[in-house]
Amino acid sequence: MAHEIRMLGTGNAFLPHLRYHSFLIFDRKHIIDAPPTALLSLRREGISPADIETIFITHLHGDHVFGLPFLLLEKKYISDREGERPLTIVGSSGVRERLRQLCSLAFPGSLDDALDNVRFVETQTGTIDGWDWERFRVHHDDAVDPFGYRFQHSDGCSFVHSGDSGPCDNLEQAIGKSQLAVVEMGFPQWVPSDHHHKPDDIQALAESQPDVTLLITHTFVDSQQSQLEPVLTDSLPNHPENVHHLEDGDTWVFQNSEWIYLEI
Repeated sequence: MAHEIRMLGTGNAFLPHLRYHSFLIFDRKHIIDAPPTALLSLRREGISPADIETIFITHLHGDHVFGLPFLLLEKKYISDREGERPLTIVGSSGVRERLRQLCSLAFPGSLDDALDNVRFVETQTGTIDGWDWERFRVHHDDAVDPFGYRFQHSDGCSFVHSGDSGPCDNLEQAIGKSQLAVVEMGFPQWVPSDHHHKPDDIQALAESQPDVTLLITHTFVDSQQSQLEPVLTDSLPNHPENVHHLEDGDTWVFQNSEWIYLEI
């Protein structure tokens, strides 16, 4: 089977029109983060939470992890009642305790056994299902332990997920070693912060990495399919050809040694 990256959501924390929270699944069984709209995103694509084998946590902001209690609750009471489908959560050393606190707040006592059955991986490198992965620090709010991930398969396929991050050397170095990068663009140009990429940052990244396909997620721009009054804007920046502004459901597959957009 060809490798697949599917964008189950592409919006930032403020949910621009027709966008769920930024959320990615690859090879239909490994997800990056578990945002509040995660279960809704999976339902929309006909993917069962029981089929998820791994969750890679980039950081601990609510729009990236507050959906985990609902995924665990669904598995426990609907799709994996016998507890036969193991789940691994990969993250930094603080992820385990923070997620336990979150689940306890959401459903006191109901998810203790579900969490006991989760395998937590806190190392900075590892191998899962033929993918070698590495976790690297990125430039965001240090209070939420921000990381990006780079994935390299044994067949030569590679990609990066930035998590939430402004421009930083660690991220650019990881992108430079990869074929494809999923990068967030959470802020419009006028916001006075460097904790997210802005349109000019994506422009600079595309120019410095012309051979890498950049997929833009966690965006502040409304979906191009929306007919509603924009939340902020529905105008996409005019970026170089290696930049692709994503819509929810967009899918890329690895075929003939390259990542290709899958027309649906």
